[in-house]
Amino acid sequence: MLYQGSSLQLKLIENGVAELLFDAQNESVNKFDQKTLKELSEALDVLEKNKEVKGVLVTSGKAAFIVGADITEFLGAFSQPEDEIASWVLKINGIFNRLEDLKVPTLVAINGLALGGGLEVCLACDFRVMAESAQVGLPEVKLGIFPGFGGSVRMPRLIGVDNAVEWIAAGGQHKPAKALADHVVDAVAADDKLREVSLKMLTAAIEGKLDYQSRRTLKTSPLTLPPMENMMSFQSCLAMVKQQAGRHYPAPVTAVNTMQKHATMNRDKALEVEGKAFAQMAKTQVAENLVGLFLKDQAIKKNVSQWTKKARNVERSAVLGAGIMGGGIAYQSAYKGVPIIMKDIATSQLDLGMNEAVSILKKRVERKKMDPETMGKVLSAITPTLNYGDFKEVDVVIEAVVEKENVKKSVLAEVESNVKEGTILSSNTSTISITSLATALKKPENFVGMHFFNPVHMMPLVEVIRGEKSSDEAVATVVSLAKKMGKTPIVVNDCPGFLVNRVLFPYFGGFSMLVKDGVDFRDVDAAMEKWGWPMGPAYLTDVIGIDTCVHAAKVMADGFPERMSYDFKDPIKCVYEAERYGQKNKKGFYVYEKDRKGKLQKKYDESVEAIIKPAITGELKLEKDEIVYRMMIPMCLEIIRCLEEGIISSATDGDMAMLYGLGFPPFHGGPLKWVDTVGVATFVEICDRYADLGELYKPTEGLRKMAEEGRTFF
Repeated sequence: MLYQGSSLQLKLIENGVAELLFDAQNESVNKFDQKTLKELSEALDVLEKNKEVKGVLVTSGKAAFIVGADITEFLGAFSQPEDEIASWVLKINGIFNRLEDLKVPTLVAINGLALGGGLEVCLACDFRVMAESAQVGLPEVKLGIFPGFGGSVRMPRLIGVDNAVEWIAAGGQHKPAKALADHVVDAVAADDKLREVSLKMLTAAIEGKLDYQSRRTLKTSPLTLPPMENMMSFQSCLAMVKQQAGRHYPAPVTAVNTMQKHATMNRDKALEVEGKAFAQMAKTQVAENLVGLFLKDQAIKKNVSQWTKKARNVERSAVLGAGIMGGGIAYQSAYKGVPIIMKDIATSQLDLGMNEAVSILKKRVERKKMDPETMGKVLSAITPTLNYGDFKEVDVVIEAVVEKENVKKSVLAEVESNVKEGTILSSNTSTISITSLATALKKPENFVGMHFFNPVHMMPLVEVIRGEKSSDEAVATVVSLAKKMGKTPIVVNDCPGFLVNRVLFPYFGGFSMLVKDGVDFRDVDAAMEKWGWPMGPAYLTDVIGIDTCVHAAKVMADGFPERMSYDFKDPIKCVYEAERYGQKNKKGFYVYEKDRKGKLQKKYDESVEAIIKPAITGELKLEKDEIVYRMMIPMCLEIIRCLEEGIISSATDGDMAMLYGLGFPPFHGGPLKWVDTVGVATFVEICDRYADLGELYKPTEGLRKMAEEGRTFF
């Protein structure tokens, strides 16, 4: 053993080859934290002095190679001044440079995920061999930064400008075929042949049959493109990246500009340019918010893992109701490997549900994300039925019938008498109280809410709703099933609208008041889309369904009359009364026509002005910022109330539910993170400016106390 650390070890194995093995003790993955970087530096000290070593094989003892830098250290590191951040990354690059500058050839065997810093250390090696099951990528732009451990320097010199821009600015994760075609790796090997192929190639380099020195010269020299071709290549890439990234995400554009700036420099000067630009990005609010979201996501996953320890095993599920939602649930369960029974009372409904599953699967096959054989296997895992014949074999039942309380109670009571002892029942209701539905059951402790979002196969969130009598085991089992189905479950306590709808309808209330006061609904949509929402509130009501919104609004008004019952004519209801239900009948606030690809495209229809005119009582003109505040304050205050009332257990749950359930703009970090960014005290002052608009705009006493004490949500 040449060197032994807690994160890596170095040993001579055969024919003068030293193996540098990354294998962090007591950790599930390898990552570049401070300890690992220190040990890598110490191992390099040994290699630089050892005369017996003829070549270095870099390997991993984990299923993943190296997943990247330790992101839990980022917020602390990024809180430093820019020059200190730049010095930090340059120090790390100094370690990678020493690996690259060893007097012997180096080769890395990539056995699993090599992401971010994990791929950047591979780029510092002379040769890269990748296992067939491995994936590699530079996803830093998804954290509001770009590769800072030499990735922006080595990648364009190795694979060319166009390919490097694609890999860095898009932040994708790539399979071996792509990595090999783009020359990111030199060879691909079967998993069980990775070590053999790697040693053979390294031996060829040691014997002089492969020229490793020319590789180093390429990576440490300026780009070889002529100046004019260099400029044109970067500028054409920049235009494309600007269009795709949008104005809210500066990192991809900065990455391209940085690569162009250091293209004419040698490695060490280029790394200085990279370090300075990286530090600038690290100090942006976007980076803070996106890194924060990553950490929140990790916290959610950890919480889910704690729940699953209490769960019963789920080997088979069932869904009651075979409409679009039931078909979507059936598809998702079968696709993720949990066989499911889909029951309805009519053959036509079963056909509708199966057609929904077939439609989703066909699109996957058309996009080459699935082969026909796999499609057949998924479909065979869905069993349509008109009776309860096989329900004794089911572990969890998901009720997804019409959103009427009496119908749901009747169906739930019926199914309870047709399942085995201990089967967990759940309801995919979006508005009806779980505690109330449980009164129809003999064992309410075995009943919870399981609220999916439409379309099921695309929306990541599942709200798991605990009723007053729901047991921990029932909650845990449904959380476990949601996870098996590839969803992110967040546990909330029962209340009208649960979390997402309870928070969404004050947002719609803000929209209705703006239209009432004379603001054009198109201006509201434009302002909120410019702020970052994927669609404005008028467009969103059309997508959800105007009739669905009106129904849910009544539930919310009954539940929270002081805030969500309005004494004015609601423009959304005006559109509903005109039998315009949104995209489902191709007319709502907008009208909809299919484009060449069959997708619905919205168009303005001036006839809607006469429809909503009875609701308009003012002629108010507002700047974009005022529209944003009037829309966002009700939403944020309602999440704060949910937090204070214990509907959710943490601010993290609130922010992530809005991200996964509503598509909240990630670069803002979540509604409560946005309040922190505005400043809690400043936010309270802004709320008070709009106090005359009613209860939706009045801060809670708890929030006022937070402001007085200088506390934040994160």
